[in-house]
Amino acid sequence: MAEEAVVTVRLVRSFEHRNFKSVVFHRVRLEQTVQRFMQLVREDIVTRQGLPLPFKKYTYDTMKIIHQAHGAKTNELVMSLEDDEKLILQDGQTLEAAGVANETEVAFFRKEDYELYKANPQTAW
Repeated sequence: MAEEAVVTVRLVRSFEHRNFKSVVFHRVRLEQTVQRFMQLVREDIVTRQGLPLPFKKYTYDTMKIIHQAHGAKTNELVMSLEDDEKLILQDGQTLEAAGVANETEVAFFRKEDYELYKANPQTAW
């Protein structure tokens, strides 16, 4: 039987305004590719009840591991700006090969927004 996991996806709408919503996905197959999982999340959030419209219509294109069960959490409110090479999920990989396990939390965001924020990590209220 394929390994399944609970994965929390943090939909990041704005880094500057700390605008994000977390959505929990149960029974995620870890042998699926990163691209397939991103597509599954995009399809799910369009019809998910209780999720504000701006989150449903946003163009997410990148995932990064924020936290894994029993691991240290970052002090950053949205997500860490460190270790991109290790933590950003690569398209050709399976979730398992990318380091996703049961109770992993990943951020889903637009890479362009992340790069702009990383260059000037200021928050706005």
